[in-house]
Amino acid sequence: MTLHHQLRNLLLPTLFMLLMVLAGCNKAAKTAQYKIGFSQCVGSDLWRRNMLDEMKMELSLHPDAHFIYADADNSSKKQIEQVKQMLDEGIDLLIISPNEAQPLTGIVEQTYNRGIPVIIIDRKTSSDLYTAYVGADNYQIGKMAGEYIGSNLRGRGNIIEVMGLPGSSPAIERHRGFTDALAKFKNIQIKAQVYGDWLKDHAQIQLNLVQQDLKTADALFAHNDVMANGSREVLNNMHLSHHVKVLGVDAMPGVGGGLQMVASKTIDASLVYPTGGKEAITTAFRILNKEAFAKENILQSLVIDSSNVRLMKMQWSKINSQQKDIERQQSLLEEQRQVYNSQQLILNIIVITLVLAIVFGGLAFYWLMENRKINRSLEVKNNEILSQRNQLMEMSARAEVATEAKLNFFTNISHEFRTPLTLILSPVEDMMENEKLNSIAGKNLKLIHKNIFRLLRLVNQLIDYRKIEYDKQQINAAPNNLVDFVTDIQESFRHNARKRNISLNLISSEKNINVWFDANMLDKVFFNLLSNSLKFTKDNGRIQITFTQNTQNVEIAIQDNGIGMEPEEAEHIFDQFYQVDNDNARGSGLGLSLSKEIVLLHHGTIKVSSKKWQGTIFTITLPLGNPYNYNVQPGKLIDTTGIGERSRIYTNDLEQSEIKTETTAIGNPKEQSILIIEDNADLLIYLADKLGTVYEVFTANNGVHGLAEAFEKVPDLIISDVVLPGMSGKVITENLKTDIRTSHIPVILLTAQASVEQQIDGIGSMADVYMVKPFNYNQLLATVKNLLKNRMILKEHFTSDVSHGQTPVSKSLDKKFLNDFAGIVEQNLANENFNVDDICKTIGISRVQLYRKVKALLGCSITDYILNRRLKKAKYLLVHEGYSISEITYMVGFTSPNYFSTVFKAQYNCTPSEFKRKQTS
Repeated sequence: MTLHHQLRNLLLPTLFMLLMVLAGCNKAAKTAQYKIGFSQCVGSDLWRRNMLDEMKMELSLHPDAHFIYADADNSSKKQIEQVKQMLDEGIDLLIISPNEAQPLTGIVEQTYNRGIPVIIIDRKTSSDLYTAYVGADNYQIGKMAGEYIGSNLRGRGNIIEVMGLPGSSPAIERHRGFTDALAKFKNIQIKAQVYGDWLKDHAQIQLNLVQQDLKTADALFAHNDVMANGSREVLNNMHLSHHVKVLGVDAMPGVGGGLQMVASKTIDASLVYPTGGKEAITTAFRILNKEAFAKENILQSLVIDSSNVRLMKMQWSKINSQQKDIERQQSLLEEQRQVYNSQQLILNIIVITLVLAIVFGGLAFYWLMENRKINRSLEVKNNEILSQRNQLMEMSARAEVATEAKLNFFTNISHEFRTPLTLILSPVEDMMENEKLNSIAGKNLKLIHKNIFRLLRLVNQLIDYRKIEYDKQQINAAPNNLVDFVTDIQESFRHNARKRNISLNLISSEKNINVWFDANMLDKVFFNLLSNSLKFTKDNGRIQITFTQNTQNVEIAIQDNGIGMEPEEAEHIFDQFYQVDNDNARGSGLGLSLSKEIVLLHHGTIKVSSKKWQGTIFTITLPLGNPYNYNVQPGKLIDTTGIGERSRIYTNDLEQSEIKTETTAIGNPKEQSILIIEDNADLLIYLADKLGTVYEVFTANNGVHGLAEAFEKVPDLIISDVVLPGMSGKVITENLKTDIRTSHIPVILLTAQASVEQQIDGIGSMADVYMVKPFNYNQLLATVKNLLKNRMILKEHFTSDVSHGQTPVSKSLDKKFLNDFAGIVEQNLANENFNVDDICKTIGISRVQLYRKVKALLGCSITDYILNRRLKKAKYLLVHEGYSISEITYMVGFTSPNYFSTVFKAQYNCTPSEFKRKQTS
């Protein structure tokens, strides 16, 4: 029983400690909450509701916060009492919308001095002792109202102003901004000013006292929408609503709000007076979380009228729907939290049960140790394990056979590639020697010849990979002079280096260094390393091969001053199928991996040292002497002719193709342009040459450059590869289609990714056409012509419809652009100084991009479009309005009636007066 007592004494304290830990975890799970108090007093019922809704919407992102709300119902005294009660409850932060500035200053200062942050909404107090202010600039709102009415009255008319509560800061500041804005309109007068105290019935009583002034009024400005609504009812009762424009402030959404009034034409316009609820909560949590915040948070406003009220209502509906989704998600989260608590309880029970099981299991194990049945049980288990091991071995053998069959097929098919490649190569070389054929199709023959060797190199690498990785190929080494061997390989690259003015030198203190190696295998290592150095070294660069010998080894360092590699790239450079992402070249990912395996077969090592933009050093270390335990034999003579022939597979790919970044026609400029983005230089040049006979062609060899070219040149069509350095073709397409400057440009994606899923993904990136390589050039050309033709048809459709005031477009971004463009022009028709720079500043794009965008979508210049819109509006005014020709001249932005008459006659073959007479006769 001694062991029994020891187990009990050990496990029972462990159980007790575990229970204490579980209790401590549950206690620690409880988190503290922020307590935020909000006292509201100002504004209409709808305005207050919207402010509170905005706060609740933002608070939904902070479920741990405790929000205390109180409505003072326009009573300063009541509001003070509410704040005191919140302070007694121990709030962490106070948000207050003061009814009046002076009466609420004391309680705000008291709260602030107690170290509790105070955020004031809408109206400030008479002191600077507060933490942050959130609200609109009432002076700016009044000024916007004055400018809007002045512009709509065209600088002439009478105005009635219905102000808020006397002495309140919003009423004072809105009135001051309103009068300052109207000061520049000399022919506009404020005929009467009344105080509506922010209430509908008060405003109506005061307006009934100035009915004589209402009869001569052209517009009425009320300091809020409630008073504006009451004003409209007074005007309706006086039968004056048909010509008096009513402007309010607030533009609240929802039933009875300003947005609904504007939409139903109860009032003509309203200025958005943001509640600041969302901004107040955001600022509150910045303060509580000790983050940076602004003390003065001035909210922006805008005018809502018939031109944009529908859009605002749609936006509000969407926000309202999102809020409901958030509330529903919160409910689901609460349910999940309850489930979590239940699961936590269950988990605690399970843990306790597990501990008890361990305790009793330990006791049981003690008695079972004495029982011989455990031996039989272990024997059974051992037999099961042996059986499972045999099954695994059998399955492994079957898998190995299947793998071997696949690899044999892989090797055989790779060998089969060599025969058709040879049958292609020989006739092509014969044709290249024929001067007549060379003069006709020399460039294409060279392109074919170069890519045959590229395919041949890939096939050889695949076969070598199979032999070394799976067949464990043995090398046939013999002692030879390594210096002469590397010198012969270096000479095969001399021509390519000399063409690019790259210094290619070999330095060795010893002319004869005998090393055991297999010449037919080791040459692949130096071919790979030298071809890579030439690929990644710029013109006028330097490549140096250095031999260093000691008593046991010889080191061969191949150093260049090329583009180099990042540390993480150099770390994986010898991994199978690894490819460095760069703009210069893209290989198979097998060359350096094979080189490492070949060096290891020679009992050597290979390592790399590289710095980005400074160069790379590959160092090969080979042992001296005979590490293979072969019988010493005379050195085999290395066939230098064979080295030169084998090097063609590598040197042929180094021939530099001349890439033209921009192809322009001389003599006959081409009307349409195409941007080609392709990292394969041969394919890029081929497409540029073929398409350059018909179109103006721009080129780019990587994604980042291609996107920049698209924004700068704004071509008529873009052809792009999918897999590109820097940025993929799909990402380029998404950027182009979501940018207002380039959303109209058709995009063709070319790719080797041929699966249905990959093609669907390509179309999903908003590309117009997705073509799989290899593609037929005639099909590509027909696709290009078809897309450009459809674009021209669509452009004609745009032009004819826009001239009648409609903008049907197939893409929402183009539609938005045309709507914005047409709206800006329409609003400024009367401005004789209106020009293209004004449009560029408003839309936010450059002059060149604006001209090309408008030309692409409308088929006309910006100046012609503005002139046509002015003349069409003049025609409308001549027929439907009673203005004189002189008045219409300035209303449509012409500097003089004579000039207007001249332009009108040039367009419509009659003067304005003749046109008006024909229409009225």
